[in-house]
Amino acid sequence: MKWIKLGQIFKPNNQFPWVKTHGMLPVVDHLHDDIFRVYFSGRDVNNISRIGYVEFDIKNPQNILYLSEKPVVEIGELGAYDDNGVSPTCLINFEGKKYLYIMGWNKGSKVRAAEVSGLTMSRDNGATFMRYSRSPIIDRTDKEPFTILVISCIIIENGIWRMWYDSADYWINEELPKYNIKYAESTDGINWKRKGIVSVDYIYPDETRVSRASVIKEGDIYKMWYCYAIGSGGYRPGYAESKNGYEFIRMDNEVGIELSDEGWDSEMICYPNVFKHKDRTYMLYCGNGYGREGFGIAYLENE
Repeated sequence: MKWIKLGQIFKPNNQFPWVKTHGMLPVVDHLHDDIFRVYFSGRDVNNISRIGYVEFDIKNPQNILYLSEKPVVEIGELGAYDDNGVSPTCLINFEGKKYLYIMGWNKGSKVRAAEVSGLTMSRDNGATFMRYSRSPIIDRTDKEPFTILVISCIIIENGIWRMWYDSADYWINEELPKYNIKYAESTDGINWKRKGIVSVDYIYPDETRVSRASVIKEGDIYKMWYCYAIGSGGYRPGYAESKNGYEFIRMDNEVGIELSDEGWDSEMICYPNVFKHKDRTYMLYCGNGYGREGFGIAYLENE
C-alpha cells in the first residue's frame, strides 16, 4: 500500500473570525460530480472551535471553490457539553438528511478537556444544521466513566449502524488521557448499545492514544486507518484489518503514508478520513500541530 500525496488543501490564515487558526478533523461529503465539501473546525481568537466547510473539485483539490464565511455549527449553550467548542467527527447521508456527528469541548473538570459526542442534522443539504439534542448522545456511564468518548466513524450495513469511537480507559494525569478505539451498534444512529468491545487496542510500550478510526469495506475485509501516539508525543498514522468489523489486527507498518521531509505535514499526520470516488481511494488528513497547519489529501496508488 502506498499513498500519493496531492498536497495541502486548506491552510488556516485568519480568513474569517471562526477560522483564525486550525483546520481540524476534516469530514468529507460528496456533493455532485467531482465536487466535494469538507466540514472541519477552525478556532477563533480565543482558541474556541466552530464548524465550517470548504468546497473543492477533487480533480484540482488545492483550488478551493468556497470557504464558508460563518460556521454552520456554533458552540452550545453556556454550561452544556459543547459550550467551549465543537468539532465534526463523522457524517452520514440517510433518508434525505445529513447526520453530522460532533465532538463537544468542555472544560468543567480538572483534566484539560472533556470530549463527548453529540449529533446535529441538516434537512436542507447542509446549508444549516440543528442539534438533535442539547445533550450528548454518547456520554459517560459506569463502565465508561471518563471524558473521552468521541465518535470517529459510522457505516450502515443491513440496517445496522456500526460505529467506532475513541474511549478513555483513564487519565494518566490532568494533561494526558489513555484511550483506544471501541465498537458499538445502533438501529437508528442515535441510541447506541455499547458493550465495551475494543476494536483497536494498544500494542506499543508507553502507547497512550489510539484515535480517529476511518473504516471502509472491500470485499469481506474491513480496512481501518487511524492515528496513534506514544507518551505525550504527536500522532502518527496507523492501519488495521478485520473480517468481522469489530476485532481488528494492527498492521501499522503497512499504512503507506509517511511524514514529509519539510512543510505542513513534516511533524505529524493525524485524523484520517478515507473515502472512495470513482476508481480511487482518497484520504483527507491533518498535519502538524493537530490541525494547526490545516489539512491535505492523498490517494492510494495502483487502484
